[in-house]
Amino acid sequence: MSSNTLVNLHDVRVLNCAPDGPLLDGESAALDLVGDALGREAQWVTVPVERIPDEFFRLWSGVAGAVVQKFATYRLRLAVIGDISRHLAESTALRDFVYESNQGSQLWFLADSRELDDRLRR
Repeated sequence: MSSNTLVNLHDVRVLNCAPDGPLLDGESAALDLVGDALGREAQWVTVPVERIPDEFFRLWSGVAGAVVQKFATYRLRLAVIGDISRHLAESTALRDFVYESNQGSQLWFLADSRELDDRLRR
């Protein structure tokens, strides 16, 4: 957990997860990140796509739902950072989910950290 870093972006506390940490593969992993984020009073957690298993992007697996629910329960927001085009090409349902998520404020799928910076600036 120590490889996660806390930054302040436009008065928003963001916990940036390192690319080489454990996979965000279910409720237990989500709770580990939630605990780290709450301990540092973060409002957002960014997870690089390298730490997101393929199952997360297969919506029928329930992994994404379980992870997002844990974050929502603790009033934390989650941003997945990186290229997910391969997954989007495979699933209309995922494309719809990503589109809807990006319209809201709980879960964002962003290409890079500049995009997060732009969104938080608004």
